[in-house]
Amino acid sequence: MTRIFQGENLRKGRCSQIGQTYLVTCVTAARSPLFLNHQTARHLCRAIQYSDQIAASHTWCYVVMPDHMHWLFSLQDAYTLSQAVRMIKSRTSRLAGIPLWQRGFHDHALRADKDLLPTARYIIANPLRAGLVERVGEYPYWNAAWL
Repeated sequence: MTRIFQGENLRKGRCSQIGQTYLVTCVTAARSPLFLNHQTARHLCRAIQYSDQIAASHTWCYVVMPDHMHWLFSLQDAYTLSQAVRMIKSRTSRLAGIPLWQRGFHDHALRADKDLLPTARYIIANPLRAGLVERVGEYPYWNAAWL
C-alpha cells in the first residue's frame, strides 16, 4: 500500500531539534515548473541564503529543480523546522509576486553525521539524474557548503 503524505500526514511525528540536520523537500503548486523562470529560481536561492543570515539555518546544500526544491540544513536556534521552511516559502512567493508552493513539506532528519556528504551528493546530482544537464556544474540553481 502506497502512503500518500498530504497536509496532516506530513506533520505527524515531526519534531524540531536545534542542531539537527534535515533534508526538506518542497513542491510547487500543482507541480508546475515555476522555477524554470530564472528570476523565480534566484528568489528561492536568495531566500535560503537569507535563512542562514538570520540564523534560522546552516545550509549544507540545496538544489532548485523546475517543480520542487531539496534543502539540506542544520536547524539553528532562531526558528522551529516549520517556521524555517515557512519563512523560505513565504519569502520566495512574496518576492516572485505569485503563490508558488503546495501546502506542507516533506522532511527527513539525518540520523548520523556520516550521512551528510552522501545525502548532499545525492541532492546535488538531481539535475543530472533528471536529464537537465550533462554535468552538475552546468546547472545554475544549487549550492553546497563544501565549495
